[in-house]
Amino acid sequence: MELEELCRQAHEARIRVGTLGTEVKNRTLLAAADALTEHEKEILAANALDMERAKANNMPEGLQDRLRLTHERIAGMADGLRQIASLDDPVGEVLSMKKRPNGLLIGKRRVSIGVIGMIYEARPNVTADAFGLCFKAGNCVILKGGSDAIDSNTAIVKAMRTALVKNDIPVSALSLIESTDRETTGRFMRMKEYVDLLIPRGGSGLIQSVVENATIPVIETGTGNCHVYVDDCADLDMAVTIIKNAKTQRIGVCNACESVVVHRAVEKEFLPKLYEALQEYSVELRGDAAAVESLGGEKSLVKHADEEDWGREYLDYILSVKTVDSLEEAIAHINRYNTFHSETIVTRDYDHAQKFLDEVDAACVYVNASTRFSDGGEFGFGAEIGISTQKLHARGPMGLEALTSYKYIIYGNGQVRP
Repeated sequence: MELEELCRQAHEARIRVGTLGTEVKNRTLLAAADALTEHEKEILAANALDMERAKANNMPEGLQDRLRLTHERIAGMADGLRQIASLDDPVGEVLSMKKRPNGLLIGKRRVSIGVIGMIYEARPNVTADAFGLCFKAGNCVILKGGSDAIDSNTAIVKAMRTALVKNDIPVSALSLIESTDRETTGRFMRMKEYVDLLIPRGGSGLIQSVVENATIPVIETGTGNCHVYVDDCADLDMAVTIIKNAKTQRIGVCNACESVVVHRAVEKEFLPKLYEALQEYSVELRGDAAAVESLGGEKSLVKHADEEDWGREYLDYILSVKTVDSLEEAIAHINRYNTFHSETIVTRDYDHAQKFLDEVDAACVYVNASTRFSDGGEFGFGAEIGISTQKLHARGPMGLEALTSYKYIIYGNGQVRP
């Protein structure tokens, strides 16, 4: 279907979808979850085609991990839809209602946004998450996935659309732009007449391109140069465990740890412990001069960092290591090089923890916990549509409420303004 017609149909369906009852939405989401498992064979076959191209094109391992689907991951996508169905419906919630002296009742009620566009890279699980969250929040969604995942995305959308048909809901509640050329992406970013909100999800290049070129309002979901700061009052064994989890549990995700900051008072004891723990995954450490010295000098998995390493999202088994003389220096380093995503301090000092929470500029700031918890499911929101690193409208993991707006509703009995 031609792009403008696809967007127009979604725009026309927005009122119908925005006024669906909770029971209908939940029934449809459960049917979509069942459809994913019922069509698992077709989805895996489509994903195999994408994976074959990815390997032929020498896609990095971390990005292949994002692209790969398995029985367990499809089951997880289906479970995500079921979890969304179990959540409270935000649409229609009355946020406030006040009576004015003239007798007018002025209320504020949560409503759907309308049509949401998603531009994302090789992450087919986003296809299911985006539909589930947008639909439960009463929105139509138009998906523009990357060329690397086109076969997977097409199969997933085809399966979930059967749930819309089954429940007599316009199929334009869920649309996939199948063209993979950049010209189409550029045109989509300018469909302001039909699309109310655009959410990019992927690498920094994609996000910046959308932010700079879209005429549609954008929520910026950020890349993740996430730090773990090991304080001079840290439990060092806890710090090793947290960093190992944050770095190695999944390397190709935005909430993985990419940078470690260590207080000089503990670096000589801590860094060899960390190096030993990360040997299982052959994690390369790129440190400043003090860190390299504490690690025993350059070796196959220890290298000197350059300036670019401090701000890099590796999506690989690589960590930058910066040593600092104080908590203040750690906070300054993090605020200079972070991407406003997720940051952690490991410390036993309450005042240090509070200062870190207060002064680090990020959507999610942790004390003694892995950055990998920056996730809608882990926060109790169900699946998330992305992690917003901006400060207007939505920040952090974006669940259902972040995909709604509000309108004022006013009840009168004949009042006119004098």
